Amino acid sequence: MSGEETGTALLQAAIKTLAKAGVPDPARDARKLFAYASEVEAWRLTLTLPEPVLPETKTRFSTLIARRAAREPVSHLIGTRDFYGRSFAVTPDVLDPRPETETLIELALRRPFRRVLDLGTGSGCILVTLLTERVGALGVGGDASAKALAVARRNATRHGVDQRATFVQSDWMGAIQQRFDLIVSNPPYIAAAEMAGLSPEVRQWEPRMALTDEDDGLSAYRVIIQQSVPALMPGGALLLEIGPTQGTDVTAMARAAGLQDVVVMPDLDGRDRVVMGQIAVAMA
Repeated sequence: MSGEETGTALLQAAIKTLAKAGVPDPARDARKLFAYASEVEAWRLTLTLPEPVLPETKTRFSTLIARRAAREPVSHLIGTRDFYGRSFAVTPDVLDPRPETETLIELALRRPFRRVLDLGTGSGCILVTLLTERVGALGVGGDASAKALAVARRNATRHGVDQRATFVQSDWMGAIQQRFDLIVSNPPYIAAAEMAGLSPEVRQWEPRMALTDEDDGLSAYRVIIQQSVPALMPGGALLLEIGPTQGTDVTAMARAAGLQDVVVMPDLDGRDRVVMGQIAVAMA
């Protein structure tokens, strides 16, 4: 291809390449990657696409398209993913923030809290979002992965809450001794038998330990609920993101552990997404 090729021609060829590789919504991804390679805001693409493309931009874009055709996630290619209206740094060491997790954010923000714990914090998107939205609150993010915690710290600094966030390397609450008004978690809930059915973007590129418990998908909930109940202040709440078929099992665990007013809340698609329960105000 000549150096005089326009962005439009390169974009059309890239869309065909991604479609042939089975990439969902290839046009969206190709446009996003072209904007990134061109260092142009996405909304300006319509203006710039008819223009000839610089050789270095063409090379950069071609490399990105080849990697995307191998099903590497767009977030890994550009280094960020949007969540709750903000951009978060992501790497292969953390799960991509996902829109359905915003359901947990919305529910958490309906509650009063000054001290929040995010177990399995990963990128820190949940904790950082809650602290950004609730000025004055303090938070702790726990994760067993030191590499994930490094990403979470970057995101706390990126969004100006690093002075209110503490990050602890911990196997769930093993190294966390404080008490909290609110505990949240999006733990690994995919059963080992379900891993083969995931998209290549998830199965091949995201950290396996953040996806599955290598068991029935429920073992993390058993530990988190057991450890969280004594760590909640009177009136405090536990919010857990779940898979869409896990509501009954996780609800039963929460009630058996002594949580009250346990409910399952759906996401915007109507699928069970969050189990929520609280400690009675009178409990010590």
